[in-house]
Amino acid sequence: MRIDKAIESAMAMDDATWARHANPLSFWTRVPILLLLTLAIWSRVWIGWWCLMPVAGLIAWTFVNPRAFPPPPHLNDWASKAVLGERFWLARKTTPIPAHHARSALMLSVLSGLSLLPLAYGLWALDPWTAFLSAILASVFKLWFCDRMAWLAEDMTRSLGRDAAQQT
Repeated sequence: MRIDKAIESAMAMDDATWARHANPLSFWTRVPILLLLTLAIWSRVWIGWWCLMPVAGLIAWTFVNPRAFPPPPHLNDWASKAVLGERFWLARKTTPIPAHHARSALMLSVLSGLSLLPLAYGLWALDPWTAFLSAILASVFKLWFCDRMAWLAEDMTRSLGRDAAQQT
């Protein structure tokens, strides 16, 4: 199983959840999760094992967030397009996407994932510069990935038609 499909499955993302996740409030309230998680893990220096409380809260929020907001009234917002594009990306085996989008999305996913290695080291070694700059770098790559997904959604919506794209 591909890692992206495994994550989607673990998050229990059905059509209704994806529709709610397309709300820009859902998108933008997920953006700071990695930085907050980094801070929560770092807080073990100050509060010891109590750091697990904010870590657990952030993990719970990551799961609840796509369900916490109503579906948006339209999908014209950049954040909504990014979520729609992510659905196209995940369905790329059944609905092929343009090769230039696939290459870029894969590259940005790998770069974001690789940024987590120095982040883990920074948290383990208590190196704040490494930890927080790596978290920022991973977030930048993730936002760049989302921008690419918004572009993919626009291209796929044009090629498939708006109604077909919204059903993906």
